[in-house]
Formats: sequence, C-alpha cells, structure tokens
Amino acid sequence: MSTATLTPAKPAAALSFRALAVPGALLFIVLFFTLKSPEFLSARNLSMLAIEVSITAVLALGMLLIILPGHIDLSAGSGVGLIGGLSAVLIFEYGWPAPAALLVGVAAAALIWLGMGTIIVKERVPSFIITLGGLLVFRGLQWLVIHNATIPVSRGGETNLYALLTTYYLPPVAGYVVAALAVLALALAGWRKIRRGAAVDRERIFLQTFITAQLILLFVLVCNAYRGIPLPTLVLAVVAFVIYILTRHTPFGRYLYAIGGNEEAAVVSGVPVAMVSIGAFLIMGLIVAITGFLQTAYAGSSTTTVGTLMELDAVAACVIGGTSLKGGRGTVFGVLMGALIMAALLNGMTLLAVSPEAKYVARGLVLGLAVWADVRLARR
Repeated sequence: MSTATLTPAKPAAALSFRALAVPGALLFIVLFFTLKSPEFLSARNLSMLAIEVSITAVLALGMLLIILPGHIDLSAGSGVGLIGGLSAVLIFEYGWPAPAALLVGVAAAALIWLGMGTIIVKERVPSFIITLGGLLVFRGLQWLVIHNATIPVSRGGETNLYALLTTYYLPPVAGYVVAALAVLALALAGWRKIRRGAAVDRERIFLQTFITAQLILLFVLVCNAYRGIPLPTLVLAVVAFVIYILTRHTPFGRYLYAIGGNEEAAVVSGVPVAMVSIGAFLIMGLIVAITGFLQTAYAGSSTTTVGTLMELDAVAACVIGGTSLKGGRGTVFGVLMGALIMAALLNGMTLLAVSPEAKYVARGLVLGLAVWADVRLARR
C-alpha cells in the first residue's frame, strides 16, 4: 500500500475557504491596527515585527513536526526558557565563550527531547501527559538555574554571538544580495516544476513567483529603511527551508503525514512509526534550543517569564495555518502565515498599550476559534 493514499482528500470548498480565510484575517488585523495606530506600518515597527514573527514561527515549525504524526508538545515554551537560561548562566556566571555555551544548550535540548520522545513512543504514554509534566519540570528547573534572577546574555555589556542573534542587521547591500538569491531560487524551483510535468499550470507558477518576488523586495526595502534585514529573519528562512525539504521531499516527511493520517495503515505499509516519531521529537529539541536563544537574546536576558505560553502561540500558529491537531495535515507556508497572524496581533496590541490580561484573553480566543474552525472544516 502506498503511503500517498493513507490521508483522505478534503473537499475543494473547505480547502478554498481555508486558503482565503487566513490571508483575509491577516489583512483585517493589519488594517485594524494601522487605523488605530499608524505607527504599525512604520519601518521600525515592521522590523521589530519581523523579529517577533521569526521567533514564533521557528518554534511553530518545530511544533508542526510534532503535530503531523498526531502528538502535541506542551513543554516547548518552558523548554525555551530553560535552554536560553542555561546558556546565559554559562556565559554570565561561568565566563564560557558564547559559541560553547550555545552548543551545550543545543546538546541539552536534543537529549531532553529525545528522552521525552522515546518515553512517549516506546512506553505508549500520551504526549499530552509527558509534555505537560515537562512544562512544569522545565519551568522549575529554569528558575533554579537562573536563581529566580535576571541573567544577561553577555558579561559587562560586551557584544557576543548570543547578544548578536537579535541585534545584528544585514547591511543594505547584503540585503539586496539575499533578496536576489531568494528570487533566483524561486525562479529555478518554478522552472523545475514546469520541466517535470506537462500538466503544470505555467501561468499560475509564473504569477506565484512574480508576487513572491515583489513581496521579498518590499520586505528588504522596508527593513533597509530602518537598519537592514534582522538576523532572526535569516534564521527563520533557513529553518523553514529545512523543514520544507524534510516534510515535502524526503521519506521522513511522507512518513510523518502517513502516521498522522492513519497510523495503523502506516504500520501495515512498513513505515517505521517509532523511529519517525522519536526523530520528530529530536528535531523539536533542536528547534526549541534555537528559539530559546532567539527569545532570550531578544529580551536581553533570561528571566522567569521568558518562553511563557510560547507553546500555545506555536500551536495556534499551526492550527491557524491549516494544520490538523489530529495529525496528517499541515504545511510550512500555512504555519508561517499563522505565525504572522499571531505576531501581528500581539505586536498591534502592544502598540495600543493593551493590558496583559486582555492580551491573554485575545490569545485564548484566537486559539479557540482556530481549533473550532479546524473541526468545522474537517466535517465538510
């Protein structure tokens, strides 16, 4: 049995509605906050928004790998705080060089998530329970590691690799070079699609490439009007590219969709369910480490609140972007759109000086509405 047949097709009407609803929601959010606060579209704020989107989207892309085979990770936000705090302590209190401290954080996250994935898969314990326990354990460990204090990411105000993660901007010329390379890659990808199949809609591919190229150029122009392209955006681009290749062009990715679509059929088809699921958790650990470094660097220090509720933002970004919480459905592009909606919402509320309690309410409502819409569309 081919794994390509394991996931049932969805009606075109449901898919069309989903495809239009997400851009429509984003457009509404942008228009609303622009009318309320014209500063929302300023070059400085859009550059800050790019950093915030990058941090949320990187974690959400890791969450995509966990949700596709039908699992969930509620410990991701606490892990972000723990790993970011661990590296900050090694640098600030023990004088470690930043690269070594970051490598230790990556190794720790990989081992922790590998262990959680092994327990979940081998012992058949629901991921909800194990990661919920992880949420509490990692948060407590973070507070112990940083001694319930504020730990800067550098010593004596010096600039190191950790601090540069969210404070470095590409020079304008370098930004245009990156944009040119990205557009060239898009053009080559479209050309390969046209060459591979006679039934390919050439006009659609050309239009998608042209519009995407315009958006890339606009993004670079806006960023260069402030300081340049922020480094987290490049980190997101690399992570998104890797996850896209992994999910769409490797057996590992096809297995993830197959397991989430129908695990029993995947087993019958010879899919190594245990190995693939554990591998997804291992990759999630690496992404949690990257997100932890970005989020802690963006805050400038590790505090007891770093990473709080980030797992919910990641889940919301996935669901808003069309990922099914039951597994078997989801795309990198959808996750990026969902992360953009979540980040734009939070950024706009911050500009309007919305109270923290109102922000919690808004995030909860967005997550609830996204899940409700997903369930409704799944019934069509």
